Amino acid sequence: MNRPEQRPQAQQQLIGDLRLVIENAEELLKNTDQYTSLLYQNARAKLALALTAANEELARFEDAQLERMMVATHAASLAHADQSGEARVLRAFH
Repeated sequence: MNRPEQRPQAQQQLIGDLRLVIENAEELLKNTDQYTSLLYQNARAKLALALTAANEELARFEDAQLERMMVATHAASLAHADQSGEARVLRAFH
C-alpha cells in the first residue's frame, strides 16, 4: 500500500504513463492509415474511440490533481497564516 507521501509520485507516474500510451497510440494511428482493409479500419476506429476516452480521462485526472493541489496550498497558507505570496515562497524554502 502506498504511503501518503508516495501518492503524488505515483499519480505523476500514472499521468506520464497514460500520456506515453496516448502518444504511442496516436502515432500508431498515423502510421497505419494506408491500410484500407475493413479489419484495419475497424481496429483503427476502435483505437480512435479509446484514445478520445483516454484523453478525456487524462484531462479529468489532471483537473482533479490541480484542484487537490490548490486546496492543499490554500490549507497550508491558512495553517501558516501566510499573508502574501512572498510569505508562501519563503516558507517553501525553510
